[in-house]
Amino acid sequence: MDTMQDRQIKGISSDYQIDNRTLAEVESALSEDMSKIAAIFKLLSDPVRLNIIKALDIQELCVCVLVGITDYKYSALSYHLKLLKDAGLIDSKREKSFQIYYLTEMGQSVIKSIKEDYREL
Repeated sequence: MDTMQDRQIKGISSDYQIDNRTLAEVESALSEDMSKIAAIFKLLSDPVRLNIIKALDIQELCVCVLVGITDYKYSALSYHLKLLKDAGLIDSKREKSFQIYYLTEMGQSVIKSIKEDYREL
């Protein structure tokens, strides 16, 4: 078994054993660009946006329903909807005079993961 001893890495004790394959996988994981995923987590750190996603998981909705049910102003909800849409978690379509919002495939995947891991939702 080839170990890290074949290759010295600054700051790692020579007493610590890790094989070269694992070390290469760790280096690859640490060098990946995770900025897009981090941006989605940051976006989801706001409870209002999580509530919107949760509501849209029930049914496609007009922004008027979201405004009517919550105490949020139309402009505030529009801001949150725009951020969610820009991140690719929701989209919208025009039906007559209504703008209808719905979860994208990615949005559905996110809410499914949240619901599986956090049963209280």
